[in-house]
Amino acid sequence: MLQKIFEQYRDSFLLAIIAVIIGVITGAIDCLFGKILINISTFRDANFIKLIFLLPFLGLFIIFLYKKYGKNSIKGMSLVFGVAHNEEDSIPLRLVPLVIISTWLTHLFGGSAGREGVAVQIGATIADNLGKLTKIKDSKKILIVTGMAAGFSGLFHTPIAAIFFALEVLVVGSLEYNALLPAVIASFVSNYTSSQLGLEKFHVILKTHLVFNIETIIKISIISILFGIVGGLFAHILNHTKQFLTKKLPNPYMKIAIIGAILSITLVTIHFGRYSGLGTNLINDSFLKSSDHIYVYDWLFKFVLTIVTLAAGFQGGEVTPLFAIGSSLGVILGSLLGLPCTLVAALGYSSVFAGATNTFIAPIFIGVEVFGYENLPYFFLSCSIAYLFSGNKSIYTSQKVLESRKEL
Repeated sequence: MLQKIFEQYRDSFLLAIIAVIIGVITGAIDCLFGKILINISTFRDANFIKLIFLLPFLGLFIIFLYKKYGKNSIKGMSLVFGVAHNEEDSIPLRLVPLVIISTWLTHLFGGSAGREGVAVQIGATIADNLGKLTKIKDSKKILIVTGMAAGFSGLFHTPIAAIFFALEVLVVGSLEYNALLPAVIASFVSNYTSSQLGLEKFHVILKTHLVFNIETIIKISIISILFGIVGGLFAHILNHTKQFLTKKLPNPYMKIAIIGAILSITLVTIHFGRYSGLGTNLINDSFLKSSDHIYVYDWLFKFVLTIVTLAAGFQGGEVTPLFAIGSSLGVILGSLLGLPCTLVAALGYSSVFAGATNTFIAPIFIGVEVFGYENLPYFFLSCSIAYLFSGNKSIYTSQKVLESRKEL
């Protein structure tokens, strides 16, 4: 009897064990990556003028690294999606050090970029390479999803959001339920590992309260439509900017050097580095200071400069800048419509992410895991509307979309 049960659930047991290993390794690497990135950002802010004009030369070095050692690693998230969709064979281990080092350098010299792409790629790479050691049938996509959940969770400490992000991001309108158990295990293990190793979580307690009435629903709906449009536009413009720059400057060395020089001058000229790095300064100002610390154009400059940085070929991610764009825009919209600015900033934090990634459930849980479960109705309403008004766009160009979602 026990033998039959074991044979029936053997693959599930093995996937669970592998998920624990993925969670521990990914959480540890996420912690190392995240803590060093924080120190790098602090150092950059203290030495900004000495570093920013070296950005184009740093760009040349990044292209050299990937050309010399990266092979197909330069595809980044597209490679992760390609392996999950059986369009690519595997993710080389070399991707992990390359993406970590190049992202550290991008931030050190003032590029406007994120970090989640690194974490997700780390988790997916570890999972894919561990999968080669097993002979579990049809497990490649399951393990990729598991690794993505671990990577996201270990860096952002939002394990439930990480699970749903990994389950829903590959194919819009479909959840990879086959990966649910290992994704849950890897996500919580990675979160626990990085937390125990000292990587802190961003968390805000919202002290504002609203009456959930018709007037509130209408105002939040209007704001959420704008969040969805902004998120969708970010994805759309980013993808087209990458194509445009590649067409106009097909030599990657020339492209990153020219755009890097333009970025250096722009980032110095506009508020002396305010829009460099992750955008956590804008996030902190949105929640921890009064609303007059946010300028009406903050979200727009972060929007444009992040797109240009990533389209040029610098490394990082989009999600933390999206959080910054959403929260700073939320402060402005909250002031205009007479709603609590911190609450609307929190809605923007999660809803612009929904609009830019074409995901629905994960953004809701990002909101409640960062800002509190008592605000669930607001996040559900805002993320739902933002998702519907995103224009079906995504920062992940290899994301597949079901026909039912295309019709919305």
